[in-house]
Amino acid sequence: MAGKNTPRPKLKDVARIAGVGTATVDRVLNERGNVSEDVRRKVIETARSIGLRRQLPPSYKPLIRVNLILARPDLPLLVRMAAEFRNLTKSIDRRISLHITTLADDLPETVSDALRATTCNAVIVYAQNTAATRDAIDYLHARGIPVVSIISDLSGSKQLAYAGTNHHAAGRTTGYFVARMSPRAGPVIVLCSHLGFQAHAERIAGFREYLDEAAPHLTIARIVEGQDDRVRSRARLEAAFRELPDIVAIYNVGGANLGVRAAIEADILKQRPLFVGHELTDHTTRMLREGLMTLTLDQSPRQQAQFSLDVLMDHFGYEGMPVKRPYASNVPIVLYGPENIPPDS
Repeated sequence: MAGKNTPRPKLKDVARIAGVGTATVDRVLNERGNVSEDVRRKVIETARSIGLRRQLPPSYKPLIRVNLILARPDLPLLVRMAAEFRNLTKSIDRRISLHITTLADDLPETVSDALRATTCNAVIVYAQNTAATRDAIDYLHARGIPVVSIISDLSGSKQLAYAGTNHHAAGRTTGYFVARMSPRAGPVIVLCSHLGFQAHAERIAGFREYLDEAAPHLTIARIVEGQDDRVRSRARLEAAFRELPDIVAIYNVGGANLGVRAAIEADILKQRPLFVGHELTDHTTRMLREGLMTLTLDQSPRQQAQFSLDVLMDHFGYEGMPVKRPYASNVPIVLYGPENIPPDS
């Protein structure tokens, strides 16, 4: 920055420090084009650093080719997530391009192969937290390709950030409401995809923790792994119901809410249980309105998508982003019951 008795910086000073000609500086600062992005960025950063007194063009914005990797894209949450990413990338900046990779299954090997095969310069992924997944993320990190996990954290890897809700808090929140709404003491059944998903494990841990602390009259009698498949989930729940016909509540920490509905409607249980699940979809909206479902916890897919893209833009040097390092997810949990469902749902 120029001092009181120091001559004001001129274009020739920018040119000298940046190692380019004054004509190049003039083209950059007056946005006349015909200059490479690397030179443009160098000139703008030099002009800013020496305090050139004039309106400068915006900083260099590189093209960000984002690879959104989604296994099981048929799941309602992932359908919503993909739609939110598509909508946002159409409106935020023309330099952001979205490339969606859909996988037939969520096996760690399938996801890790997709991660390693990306041709994009940034990745957003939903995956199980396994050694194969972490190794693939670390491989991309070594290549300079940042990875953001959504929905379920991939802690222990060299990911850039996690974009999602606090699942442990979601489990404790469910425990709080189930404890206060249960009409009697008794066993509780938990349904999950499988415990390889960190989100599911954290929800169960939070739920169990709250019951142990504040609701000893309720016990988790069975954790059923249904792999987010409605047919498998229904069959395994019905088998559990036959062994435990007096359960007071079901907590589904994953998908397959339709499988839970079918199992409840099989009329195996002595009386209809409380049913708490996740995500506000067409199916859960209908179940809430009918009284079959008690509560659902939504994890705000649009805000997850927005936070993911904000993080990547900040990482690549876009100015004015509302996030700063270290990136901490700010996505809220939204609790819905029959009385606060949005009118357009």
